[in-house]
Amino acid sequence: MSDPFNDPSISLSDPASSAYSVTPHASNPLPYITRAIYIGGTGTLVCRLNKDSSDVTFVGLPTGTLLPIRAEYIRATSTATNIIALI
Repeated sequence: MSDPFNDPSISLSDPASSAYSVTPHASNPLPYITRAIYIGGTGTLVCRLNKDSSDVTFVGLPTGTLLPIRAEYIRATSTATNIIALI
């Protein structure tokens, strides 16, 4: 898995420079660790953050939520839709 923030010239406080659509999956990691996650459709997001060994569940996310999290996995049990990873 690639982490563009290993480059010291790129800061997490900089604006996102790239994005990709996320298709939640039971076991596959994301291609890039995120800077943030945008939720385009209301629901629950189940993910694993890059420094954790267990999943976390964000319940009741409204449309338009921006979560400033460094996610490594977005699980298939998520019900939120139109998920965009920002990197």
